[in-house]
Amino acid sequence: MTGKKTVWLQEGLKQAFFANEREERIRSGKVACALVVCLMPAGVTLDLFVYPERWAYFLQLRLLCSVLAGGLWFLHTTPFGLRYYQLLGIPIAILPAFFIAWMIAVTEGPDSPYYAGLILILLAVNAVVHWTMGESLLAVALLLLMYLLACLPWNIGKASGIFFNNTYFLVLTSVIVVTGNYLYNQLHFREFVLRFELNQNRQELEETNQKLVELDQVKSRFFANISHELRTPLTLLLAPLETLIQQHGATLAPDMRELLGIMQSNGMRLLKLINDLLDLVRLESGKMEVKREPVAVEPFLRGLGNAVRKTAEDRGIRLETTVDYNLDTVLTDSDKLEKILLNLLFNALKFTPAGGTVRLKAVRQNGDMVLEVSDTGIGISDEKIQFVFDRFWQADTSSQRKYQGVGIGLALVKELAEVQGGRVGVSSEIGKGTQFTVRLPYLEADAQNSDVSEKLESRAWGETSVVAENADGGNDNWLKTLHRQAELFPSMTSLRETIRPVEVAARTGQPRVLIADDEPDMLRYLKSQLSVKFQVIEAVDGQQAIEKASQFLPDVIVCDMMMPEKDGLEVCRDLRQRTSTQAIPILLLTARADEETKLTALSAGANDFITKPFSTMELSVRLKNLVDAYHLQQELARKNQILEATLEQLKETETQLVHSEKLASLGRMSAGIIHEINNPLNFAKTGLYTLRGTAESLSEEERAEFREVLEDVEDGINRIINIVSDLRTFTQPNVTQFEAVSVEEVVNFALRFLSNEWRDKVRIEKEISEHQIIWANPNQVTQILVNLLQNALDAVKNISSSETEPTIWVRGFEENSQSLIMVRDNGEGIPADNLHKIFDPFFTTKDVGEGMGLGLSICYRIMKQHGGRIDVQSERGRYSEFVLRFPKKI
Repeated sequence: MTGKKTVWLQEGLKQAFFANEREERIRSGKVACALVVCLMPAGVTLDLFVYPERWAYFLQLRLLCSVLAGGLWFLHTTPFGLRYYQLLGIPIAILPAFFIAWMIAVTEGPDSPYYAGLILILLAVNAVVHWTMGESLLAVALLLLMYLLACLPWNIGKASGIFFNNTYFLVLTSVIVVTGNYLYNQLHFREFVLRFELNQNRQELEETNQKLVELDQVKSRFFANISHELRTPLTLLLAPLETLIQQHGATLAPDMRELLGIMQSNGMRLLKLINDLLDLVRLESGKMEVKREPVAVEPFLRGLGNAVRKTAEDRGIRLETTVDYNLDTVLTDSDKLEKILLNLLFNALKFTPAGGTVRLKAVRQNGDMVLEVSDTGIGISDEKIQFVFDRFWQADTSSQRKYQGVGIGLALVKELAEVQGGRVGVSSEIGKGTQFTVRLPYLEADAQNSDVSEKLESRAWGETSVVAENADGGNDNWLKTLHRQAELFPSMTSLRETIRPVEVAARTGQPRVLIADDEPDMLRYLKSQLSVKFQVIEAVDGQQAIEKASQFLPDVIVCDMMMPEKDGLEVCRDLRQRTSTQAIPILLLTARADEETKLTALSAGANDFITKPFSTMELSVRLKNLVDAYHLQQELARKNQILEATLEQLKETETQLVHSEKLASLGRMSAGIIHEINNPLNFAKTGLYTLRGTAESLSEEERAEFREVLEDVEDGINRIINIVSDLRTFTQPNVTQFEAVSVEEVVNFALRFLSNEWRDKVRIEKEISEHQIIWANPNQVTQILVNLLQNALDAVKNISSSETEPTIWVRGFEENSQSLIMVRDNGEGIPADNLHKIFDPFFTTKDVGEGMGLGLSICYRIMKQHGGRIDVQSERGRYSEFVLRFPKKI
């Protein structure tokens, strides 16, 4: 499409350029002909001075040239000339050049000064005609040829210097003329292209502007029509509502009265918005009429202040009204003045926090009535203050904005002031407040004619209702009264409405729903509709919704899309990031129905959404589905947890069964070993005793070797006895007698038991608290310490560094109602992968023959029997540390 448009533009450019070129060539051709007609006869004056004897003959030639030039001029006006204008271009210059060359030929040839006339013709061509490159070359060539032919009859050799001089200047001028024409044509074409594009752009802009004007007119007509169409049904809704409230309100149930109040307040809010839109349309179309009438300023402004005072008190704001005594009765449009001041006052109240002040002040100043509305609110920044009177502009356009509105009020104030010949200004400082100043022409009225104003005032600020007006026969006034009540309706939330009741955490048996919305009427309505089937919790902004969701863990959340602090999307994202709330279903309420909004809501974590306006039946069904699905999900998660716990228990039971079977098998094996091995061991030990007696009969050399062999045999027998004893202890662990055991004594006994292993080989550092006592079986505690110390000694055997001395630390101390014994070494440490397995039976990392893997398992079971535990910490290549934790007394 773009390529076709480009080709079309190029074709159009060419056609337009040729058309423009033809017009310019015809126009310049006529001008050149006229110059030839006028200037050729005028050259007779030159003939009288240069060639007086030939002036009459030259005059005839000049007149003939002028006549022929006149004929060329005439041809430019004929259809032939308009069509073949290019053929008429060269003759315009060749015609006078021919007659001048003729004059050169009949006078002095190369010596004739009339060659200058040929130069003038070349300059005229460059200045007036502007031929193409080809035409310029052809014309110059013909002109030079005619000069050459004119000089041939004469002796050129005799006047070669003059001839060369003249020819040089003619050629030089020709080059300049040709070059100038070429450059001119290039610049002329570029200029035309730019002018053509400019015209095209201007036409497009004009067309676009025309379309925008038409669209704006259509928009204005649409707003006017739709507003008019909305006002009628809205009025017919509000009037019966007020009838119900006025005549039957006392007999209605409280919840029904609350619903009627919500309907009436939001109907008034909608009517005010429609009225503002209609005023903007009238102002834009120029149909807004100014109806000036006498208004008593002081009672009018004080009545207006009293009408707004209730709203100010509801928000905890002080309202002050000050009227200059110089202001009496003025001619002004009371409706427009009322709308200006109400918009400014409600705007000030909206942006002023509780405890602040709003002031309404009226003074007379330099022939103007000056009205000032100031507040101590949040203020407006310097960057934004220039936009406050723009239509539909708002300082905060985000979805988290705190202050609601559509951006009409201040724009309406400005235009209503200007239509009355006034103006409005603003000054503000962040954190200190804002002041709006309205200046209207002060037109003093006769105070005696202010009865209209008094009537207007009583009707505007009294408590007369729409129904009362209609009942009294004021059919022409009841609609105005309704609209005036809509103007007085505050488009803001009272301070009491922003405070929500404190909910209790106790459940009532109903599903719990959290409703988050910054509109109090919407909160009340949703609560009234959902409280039958749900336990309702309320939140007035996004941050409060997140806090209450985390606190009460509702079964479902209904959240508005646009809220202060955090919008609905941020609430979804935040709740989905929290473990306690990530599964709670969320339903978003939104006024937007486009696909992008829906996709964004689902991406943020919303489970469902519903667009406003919505059906309460549909809302209830959607919430029920979400709650049922959530409960099913919870039940599934609970059963899944039970299943996982059951599986873990089965695994543990299986492990215990395997372990018990191992122990039972070990017990049976131990009993057999004890029964079958004890007697042979006793025989062996008796035989060793007998063999020791025979050692005395051996020689000294044989005696030493004999005794060494006997010691080796005795060590092996003792090792077998120890293994059998360990097996007996492991398989019969409950034979335990507890008593008060001194930690100092049991540690010393264990160290003495292993003294041959560590003395002069390993440094022992012992630090036991004085009088530290544990309630335990001393033999089993000794067994534990011997196991731990033996393991520590094995760990430090491989220390080969001369800078590190093999060391074992034994500490005893009390901590947190426990008695602790710590055994630490600086050996090679335990690999991290083995730490969780070292207390398993038969687990060992030692070589075959160096241990069966029962020592630490026996220690673990003994500590469990004592009601304590054994902890281990280790770092590979640095240390291992075992801590025995005994309760002070079981």
